[in-house]
Amino acid sequence: MASPDVTVMGAGIFGLSIAWACVKAGATVQVIDPHGPGAGASGGVVGALAPHVPENWNDKKAFQLESLLMAEAFWADVAEASGISPGYGRLGRIQPVADERGLELAKARVETAQELWGDAAVWEVIAPPDDSWAPYSPTGYVIRDTLSARMHPRRASQSLAVALQAKGAWLVKEGTPAGKVVHATGVAGLEELSRETGRAVGNGVKGQGALLHFAAPHAPQLFADGIHVVPHEDGTTAIGSTSEREYADPGSTDEKLDEVIDRAMRAVPVLHGARVVERWAGLRPRAKSRAPMLGEHPLKPGDFIANGGFKIGFGMAPKVAEVMAALILEGRDEIPEGFRPQASL
Repeated sequence: MASPDVTVMGAGIFGLSIAWACVKAGATVQVIDPHGPGAGASGGVVGALAPHVPENWNDKKAFQLESLLMAEAFWADVAEASGISPGYGRLGRIQPVADERGLELAKARVETAQELWGDAAVWEVIAPPDDSWAPYSPTGYVIRDTLSARMHPRRASQSLAVALQAKGAWLVKEGTPAGKVVHATGVAGLEELSRETGRAVGNGVKGQGALLHFAAPHAPQLFADGIHVVPHEDGTTAIGSTSEREYADPGSTDEKLDEVIDRAMRAVPVLHGARVVERWAGLRPRAKSRAPMLGEHPLKPGDFIANGGFKIGFGMAPKVAEVMAALILEGRDEIPEGFRPQASL
């Protein structure tokens, strides 16, 4: 095996996406992960690619907007190379409006969305669609946006892994790092940084989700009662998720997931009776700053870091891949200040 230009440590969504951007730029790449592609949070089931609300604009929200707008082309490219659909679909999202204060805020955001999103997407307040998929809304109004998209995280990770191999990248469970090294090691990487710096740099937050045998592949995702309901193209519908800072077993599901499922079925009655085909739990890497941690590694001179995707890793991945590849291969630094490792140190 020849020596690679880039070694990516970690085959979660950030690691695989950065490897893909580097391969597309002509670099030879190896990805090392003892557990294989998508073994952690990137092997989950929910896949809600949803924007932050269009107000109080900052670098994080602007970065996410760019990434969400890049996603369709990014995932089409991956699917073409791999022959495996990542399940991407920009089908929008519907959210019920719970009370008059929420309705006032939602209407104000119509104007700010026009200012901040331009012609790229719409945020509007409308009467619920006249169909069984629409969730109950106490005010008689729902928010509809056309920026939100869905994908199947596990299938997307598989699609990226196969696309990388098709382009000549090496995906291995063990190996010697060589070339430019990128650490995209998720929760383990945040824990290592916390130990070595003596500071709480980040942590794993447990999430639990479920897949239902319910087909609505062309329907928008829903966000109701704090629950994401995401129809996938394969005839399943995902429900999630919890956010647990304290837990005994990161990989087990329990009554907290039962409660999420119950709340989803109350909010979206058409789901009643749908069979649960999978229950999933795992840890998502949350940096102290709550933003992705990107740039030069704070403790490994000459190396790079990409971590802290938390709940928005898949939505951020196309833009993360672009800026990290530019930094690694060209020395071109376009990383927002709030995303630098120092923001969490």
